[in-house]
Amino acid sequence: MDIASAIPVAIVTLREGVEAALVVGIVLACLNKAGKMDLNQWVFGGVAAGIIGSILIGSFLGLGLQQVQYVMPNAEALLKPILGILFGSIAIIMLSWMLLWMTRQARTLKTEINQTVTNALGNESAGLSIFSLVCIAVLREGFETVLFLFTQSQTLTDNLLGVVMGLLGATFIGFGLFKWGIRINLKLFFQVMGVLLLLIISGLVVSVFRNIDITFATISQFNSLSVDLCLGFQQSCVLGPQIWNTSQILPDKEFPGVVLKVLLGYRDRIYLLQLLAYVLFWLVIGSRYFRTLNQPTNSKNSHTTSVSPSA
Repeated sequence: MDIASAIPVAIVTLREGVEAALVVGIVLACLNKAGKMDLNQWVFGGVAAGIIGSILIGSFLGLGLQQVQYVMPNAEALLKPILGILFGSIAIIMLSWMLLWMTRQARTLKTEINQTVTNALGNESAGLSIFSLVCIAVLREGFETVLFLFTQSQTLTDNLLGVVMGLLGATFIGFGLFKWGIRINLKLFFQVMGVLLLLIISGLVVSVFRNIDITFATISQFNSLSVDLCLGFQQSCVLGPQIWNTSQILPDKEFPGVVLKVLLGYRDRIYLLQLLAYVLFWLVIGSRYFRTLNQPTNSKNSHTTSVSPSA
């Protein structure tokens, strides 16, 4: 069991879990304030349905991949990097978009949920509306976590360890906010987690381009094809010249290199196209994230400062 390898999964699961916990906690607080605690069962039902749905999605994708590998055993050398490109690209888009979206929505999330719950309480199907709200929130965060899990090359044990660590942390923060009345600086928490998430996503960018290089190289090696897709570089197929090689000094599969890899996107071998993609990601997504943080906030509507059980 490698704890270092489980850190990225734990960070992603923790952030997604806290976001879901905030929605659940705000809904429960609204029901408590309105004296409709009999509807709490719909909230817990929504949480359970969201978790079960996330597990089913993960199981479906896992079984699907196993089936594809069973049907095409000889294509594993090509299938693995292609799937790495597919899942990696989807995870980059989803995690980046949700990070930026959640950063903007944080200022009005509490107000919007309060309004949604208030409107739902005026309908005969209030329980079903609340169930749907919570289920969708949990399922959305769970789906993002599942996508990220499929980008990781760690063992199932390491991934499960990361998920458990993240869920335990999110559960503790949720109870701390809404049950025990602990005041947590959520604004600072999400800012730190946002930067860590950006570092993890930028590492995915590097991995996706490495898988692109492996895919082109593998296709070029097929005897049935007479075309060479490689561009003639010595160390890579399409990534350009090697910028650095620190595998002898700081290998990314051994401590402390593995920690830098999972937290900072470090690789002991980096090629020109990977470096350009890494820098471009920070220029586009990273700069946009920090600009969003610097926008003025409305402390009355923001859930990132503090949330009390009586909200």
